[in-house]
Amino acid sequence: MSQNKNYIPQNSVAAQDAVGSPTRKLVVVGVIFAIILFAGLLLFLMAAGKSPPEAKKRRDPSLAIMAQQAYSDTVVLDALVQGQSRPRTEVDLTPQVGGKVVYVSDQFVAGGQFKTGDILLKIEEADFQVAVLRAQAGIARAEQLVIREKAEGEIARQDWADLGRGGEPSPLTLRKPQLAEAEANLLSAQADLNNAKLQLSRATIRAPFNGRIRERFADVGQFVGPGTRLARVFSTEAVEIPLSLNDADLTRVDIPLSMAVTDRSKATDVILSAVIAGKKQIWNGKIVRTDGTFDPQTRTLSAIVEVLDPYGKGASEDGTPLPPGLFVDADIIGRTLESAIVIPRDALRPEDKVYVVDDKGKAESRDAVVYDTNAQRAVLKSGVEPGEYVIVSPLEKSQLTLSFKVLDANDPTVVLIEPPKPDWVKKAEAEEAAKPDDKEEKRGLFGRKKKDDTKVDEKSDKKPGEGTATSDNPPGGGN
Repeated sequence: MSQNKNYIPQNSVAAQDAVGSPTRKLVVVGVIFAIILFAGLLLFLMAAGKSPPEAKKRRDPSLAIMAQQAYSDTVVLDALVQGQSRPRTEVDLTPQVGGKVVYVSDQFVAGGQFKTGDILLKIEEADFQVAVLRAQAGIARAEQLVIREKAEGEIARQDWADLGRGGEPSPLTLRKPQLAEAEANLLSAQADLNNAKLQLSRATIRAPFNGRIRERFADVGQFVGPGTRLARVFSTEAVEIPLSLNDADLTRVDIPLSMAVTDRSKATDVILSAVIAGKKQIWNGKIVRTDGTFDPQTRTLSAIVEVLDPYGKGASEDGTPLPPGLFVDADIIGRTLESAIVIPRDALRPEDKVYVVDDKGKAESRDAVVYDTNAQRAVLKSGVEPGEYVIVSPLEKSQLTLSFKVLDANDPTVVLIEPPKPDWVKKAEAEEAAKPDDKEEKRGLFGRKKKDDTKVDEKSDKKPGEGTATSDNPPGGGN
């Protein structure tokens, strides 16, 4: 007999699972739904027992800001610029005569130091010594010729007298022209000797000043001619630092466009500084002159600062020299302003605006005339009076119509100005003060009122066996 393929025996475990599976799912879903419903109901009842939070209204409509007081002071302006040091004197060392180099000094090296008159090189002197000897011989011949012409002139005068011709003999008879020629030849010979000696002295190359050698280009055995570069040397007597000053810097330092000081003690002081080997070094200099013309590209004027003896007395406190080629920061001591108005830098806003707040917390915007500014302070000529409070907090111009509670910028816990309260705030505070204080009723978990537990059961305070009788008549009587 053919059996149905979908037939499942009723007594098998699989059949029971297939039939009971939807029922179990419904039961599980129902249980979960009941739990959720119970939890929601519980939360609702708990929330119903609580009173809604009281909405707090802002009673202080003023905005808190920070401010500082402007003050009057004597201010010394300065200009902070940068520059590069250079030697005041730097030249190429060249010979005036030619020849072979036969000697160089131990200091004739890059970085070598020398003093005025020190011998740096020598050129072979043999040819120049020969020239000196020849010149000396020429002088000897010229001197003999002069002596001979003088003697012949005396002989001619004696012969003229012996002949008894009378009168004065002519200059030619007395050989005066010949004597003059001999004396001229003597002078020429002496000049030749001086020139030979000069050429001989020039064979020795000496230092023209106190300085150092930057580069050298010649050595022993090299043939050099007049004008050949032997070395590049610079003077250590003074260094210069050109400082480019713009229009704002010129306003601070107040120096003429074209100047050259004659009295160094009256020159403008400059403090130079640089970091060398991780340590800040400081040198003192003075502005001795200006270029006199503006740079057409940068539109700046160069002021020349001079430091004397940078490798000696002009060095820093620990003896560090100011070498050429060093980039330095320069602080130029400028004009002194009497009774200038000083405010914090944060109080000066774009377009030279300053926000000033009065003793009632009202602010206004003012136009200031600025002398100078730096990262910490601004120096004003006008726009703010000493003693007024200037706002340093970030503030939009549209907010100036508000009332401000002013705090000290140095200590925000200190209130400088407390603005008066508006009428509507005073009225609201009065109404709130007039309301009775309603105590909130205590409620239980499900919003039910709790009983007042302030009363204590009198029976709980009595001891067992105590009645209402007094101590004179105890219960049960007694004698």
